[in-house]
Amino acid sequence: MTEPLILHPAKPEDACVIWLHGLGADRYDFLPVAEALQETLQTTRFVLPQAPTRAVTINGGYEMPSWYDILAMSPARAIDREQLEASAQRIIELIEEQRASGIDPSRIFLAGFSQGGAVVLHSTFLKWQGPLGGVLALSTYAPTFTEDLELSASQQRIPVLCLHGQYDEVVQNAMGRSAYEYLKTRGVTVAWQEYPMGHEVLPEEIRDIGVWLADRLR
Repeated sequence: MTEPLILHPAKPEDACVIWLHGLGADRYDFLPVAEALQETLQTTRFVLPQAPTRAVTINGGYEMPSWYDILAMSPARAIDREQLEASAQRIIELIEEQRASGIDPSRIFLAGFSQGGAVVLHSTFLKWQGPLGGVLALSTYAPTFTEDLELSASQQRIPVLCLHGQYDEVVQNAMGRSAYEYLKTRGVTVAWQEYPMGHEVLPEEIRDIGVWLADRLR
């Protein structure tokens, strides 16, 4: 397995953001974003893991970095749950590694774009049973949120920021909104922010993320 890209800050580290890329991208995809955020979050380490390269059914079996296989797009995405579970377990291991390095879990954040965001939401609300600093869900959805899922008190205390494009042609805005509403109705402190964009990231969005992170790292 490819080791994560780790971006160390100039000052002593007391916080960490674990940031997952989307389908077909790699661990370098959000390096410029991490570098930009670290200019103000000067004690925050960024960990950028790499998804395994595997065949993706909806892309004709073409091999690419993928956190899990997508078997079909409609009516709702059909996914390889076993691969998703394995990816989520890797994220849990990364959280534990950061904790072992001396960073308090309440100052560890998970962030993910598109498919990476789906892994982050699954990891946080179906796997992890402890405090976290928060979750950033960018242009993503929650394929494993079900009506019978019950969140623990510690999971309800994890703040979430959902960010999505109004014109997203890959992960429809309604899919992201559904994940937001799901968390909101279950007592999670969750915020929704949308932008006049497609399936992408805008500078304004990154600025908003920086403010959100800084507010929670005071």
